Amino acid sequence: MDYEILMNGNVKIGTYAPEFEAKTTMGNIKLSDYKGKWVVFFSHPGDFTPVCTTEIIAFAKANEYFSKLNTCLLGLSVDGIASHLAWVYDIYCKTGIKVPFPIIADMNGEIARKYGMISSDISKTETVRNVFVIDDKGVIRTIFVYPMQIGRAIPEILRTVQALQVSDSNNAMTPVNWVPCEPIILPPPHTFLELQKRMTEIEKQRNGMSWYLSFTQPNNCIQIEKNNNQLPE
Repeated sequence: MDYEILMNGNVKIGTYAPEFEAKTTMGNIKLSDYKGKWVVFFSHPGDFTPVCTTEIIAFAKANEYFSKLNTCLLGLSVDGIASHLAWVYDIYCKTGIKVPFPIIADMNGEIARKYGMISSDISKTETVRNVFVIDDKGVIRTIFVYPMQIGRAIPEILRTVQALQVSDSNNAMTPVNWVPCEPIILPPPHTFLELQKRMTEIEKQRNGMSWYLSFTQPNNCIQIEKNNNQLPE
């Protein structure tokens, strides 16, 4: 296989997430173990580094909110198990915060390269800050990529998971700057009769601008209440 293809991976939105087996801080796992649940699979460049430490702490604090959305967190770096364990233990000793999700030890970079987590123009070994949102059917729904020096916005990742779930369950779309449980966008009509019906609804309900842009309240939307400011703004 071509080296650059190997380095960049072959994962795209809408494709099935590549299966893997791995050693983690919570024992051996397979990605297929998470079947039926959503997964936020993320990489960090290295243990005992400042930005990564702030991120792991933030993910740990937000874990309960992801859990309410049937979503599991799964971390990865190319460090070994001993390094991961020493790092999460140091975080616990210094802050009292336990990391409640597995961190994969991908020392040979096999999983990282499979997912395109290593940018060869930046580093041949360290991962950049990737996030893959994988749905309960194992399909990659969203990919975020951040440079090494920029920490991720955990609330935006949480919002994206909820937006995807609400969009799926309502067969709808979310508008710009959507906040969970606010109105969502109805799919545009496909026939002239549907268009006429939509315009009549808009005139009665005043829920849109035109036949191609109208709104409705979402069903099955979980209102996540923040607990003791655990989730950063």
